[in-house]
Amino acid sequence: MMDFANKVIVITGGASGIGRAAALSFAHGGATVIVVDLNLDGARETISRCGGGEAHRLNVADEAAWEELCADILTRHGRFDGLINCAGIGRAGNFEELSLADWTAMLDVNLTGVFLGCKHAVRTMRKAGNGGSIVNVSSIAGLVGGDDIAGYCGSKGGVTTLSKAVALHCTRYKTGIRCNSVHPTYVDSEMLDPVAALFESRQAMLDGMAEAVPIGRVAVPQDIANAILFLSSDAASMITGIALPVDGGQLAGIPSKHTT
Repeated sequence: MMDFANKVIVITGGASGIGRAAALSFAHGGATVIVVDLNLDGARETISRCGGGEAHRLNVADEAAWEELCADILTRHGRFDGLINCAGIGRAGNFEELSLADWTAMLDVNLTGVFLGCKHAVRTMRKAGNGGSIVNVSSIAGLVGGDDIAGYCGSKGGVTTLSKAVALHCTRYKTGIRCNSVHPTYVDSEMLDPVAALFESRQAMLDGMAEAVPIGRVAVPQDIANAILFLSSDAASMITGIALPVDGGQLAGIPSKHTT
């Protein structure tokens, strides 16, 4: 188990899925976990499972809300050691039918929310003077395209390069803050519920997705949480600005069964 004793970690989108798994893992490592989500009941349930911490309702695209949250954290805790930007939404369908409203919604949560979180976390971490780590949850769709998820790809691709830019900003000003992104393959979580409705069963969906993953299965939230914890830990102190796929080999190349 990685040691996060006395660390204050903020996790967006922590009411379910990857965010909840990360919150539980950080709590088990001794961190003070602050879960923020639009779903306050879900955030509170996560904190209950953690055995302590804080839950707050937060719209990640609201800059004033970020300012208030970060000021409160600094006042009450005196430090801000880690930010995990997990909040995200997806829309799928024919690119030509993608509405401006859906495009804007994905950008607001998936990219603007990450931008605001990074901006105000860096400011607060610098004031606290303890350095820190930011991990932004992107997607393999932030590294390659998908014709039926163009808007999602656009928003997650922005997270990829934004994370690198933030990392370089933090090194330029010698802040002691690292910033990295993780890029999951398909994850068996609540975010797949709308997709599952299109299949005969959830298992049929998962079986179909697993065929596209060389390792032979889809990910579970804990798989991604493990990568997040590593990048947030002192063991990764020399790592910043990377885009880490957690994809079971999906981006490694073309499996032999497709070339014979």
